[in-house]
Amino acid sequence: MKLLCKHHGYSRVNKEGSHVVLQTEIPQHHRIAVPDHRVLRIGTLNSILNAVARAKGISKDDVLRP
Repeated sequence: MKLLCKHHGYSRVNKEGSHVVLQTEIPQHHRIAVPDHRVLRIGTLNSILNAVARAKGISKDDVLRP
């Protein structure tokens, strides 16, 4: 979550239960709910990375690079 906020222009807009809602307007409007847990399941993490990569028009590996 910190990586998305610090390096990819997302900001925290809401907290719904055990999920944090992040939003960006760069390069387009994109909103994503991220579980607020210390450890994420690999499938959940993969899904988040894929969604961010599609919204930003970059590869999944680029999402992980600061």
